[in-house]
Amino acid sequence: MTSAHTRITKVVIPAAGLGTRFLPATKATPKEMLPVVDKPAIQYVVEEAVCAGLNDVLMVTGRNKRPVEDHFDRNYELEEALRRKGDGGRLASVQESSDLADIHYVRQGDPKGLGHAVLCAAPHVGQEAFAVLLGDDLIDPRDPLLARMIEVQAREGGSVVALMEVPPEQIHLYGSAAVETTVDDDVVRITGLVEKPSPADAPSNYAIIGRYVLDPRIFDILRKTEPGRGGEIQLTDALQHLAEDENAGGPVHGVVFRGRRYDTGDRGDYLRAIVRLACEREDLGPDFRAWLRSYVDEEMQP
Repeated sequence: MTSAHTRITKVVIPAAGLGTRFLPATKATPKEMLPVVDKPAIQYVVEEAVCAGLNDVLMVTGRNKRPVEDHFDRNYELEEALRRKGDGGRLASVQESSDLADIHYVRQGDPKGLGHAVLCAAPHVGQEAFAVLLGDDLIDPRDPLLARMIEVQAREGGSVVALMEVPPEQIHLYGSAAVETTVDDDVVRITGLVEKPSPADAPSNYAIIGRYVLDPRIFDILRKTEPGRGGEIQLTDALQHLAEDENAGGPVHGVVFRGRRYDTGDRGDYLRAIVRLACEREDLGPDFRAWLRSYVDEEMQP
């Protein structure tokens, strides 16, 4: 059993999905490598983990994910070419990704769902609490969600998931949590979880977004978890077991996130995320916002 006060250093980033919603762009390019302004989406996720103090990163990959590994590796030929040109700015940006963290890789093999991807991390994680970050959700660094989740896990033990209130008609896109309030406004006790319920069956409009801090006993539950919705091993089902039986590795708490989140898992939301992030950039924002205003004005004309 892991001490609740052991400092968390490891993070698991599942990156084995096929990215079918972004075809044909993802036919030969991993969806995690699609650019969000001028960085691949997965780099934002690694940066978030590092900012929260997690510098041991395990990426769970699959076929055709070699570009992800190459991105976080050194590219000596490119670096030397930039050095010869005296382009220090671009050289620093290229080196930044390879210096971010201690990054490891494991292949998932068969695509058996998020729960199975997390289970693939068991040999690396061992008996330590750890974080899981999904690449479809980018969290603004000004809203330190992960650090708050780690704080709650250290105090309460067990596992912690990130929750966000969504309109009832959107809850079928997420896992949904049944909750009880606590003394903290942004923390709830989770008593049940349902994967992608219909609005009529959802226990609440608290949706699970892609951030978890997990007790390592989740691995024992995942080994026994049968395939659920979609024929996949669902992490939600394992967390439901922990919420029902605290002795198995619970409790399960939720941190209710009310900050800035950029959803890159849907084509429309991906484009909106790029626009929002570009508008906030000091180097791009002023000119881009001016162009965007003029474009919208032109579109509004009859």
